[in-house]
Amino acid sequence: MPIDATQAYDDQNIFAKILRGEIPCNRVYEDEFALAFHDINPQAPIHILVVPKGPYVSWDDFSAKAGDGEIAGFIRAVGHVAREQGLPAPGYRLLANIGGHGHQEVPHLHVHLFGGRQLGAMLPR
Repeated sequence: MPIDATQAYDDQNIFAKILRGEIPCNRVYEDEFALAFHDINPQAPIHILVVPKGPYVSWDDFSAKAGDGEIAGFIRAVGHVAREQGLPAPGYRLLANIGGHGHQEVPHLHVHLFGGRQLGAMLPR
């Protein structure tokens, strides 16, 4: 169910529980700013979620409240994961769903990395 990206952060969301180690994940990368893991319902041969470790609901929330180091660290983590997965040369898709119209389902900012095949059109025509 899509969420309202302007709502207050809910520390009981699934990504908060994964970050606390309460729910396991198939981890591919972790540093002080981000955690990356395989999506449990992959939509491409490579489908990895990258989440910032801070309590941010959306990209807007993150860009308004996170410090410069945290923002840079998260963006670098996304790039690191893409390189580690061998995605830059063939190409990949980076997607962040925000709010109801963007079909955001978890109220914790996260970025999807899709790759491993030709992905097709971005939006239905």
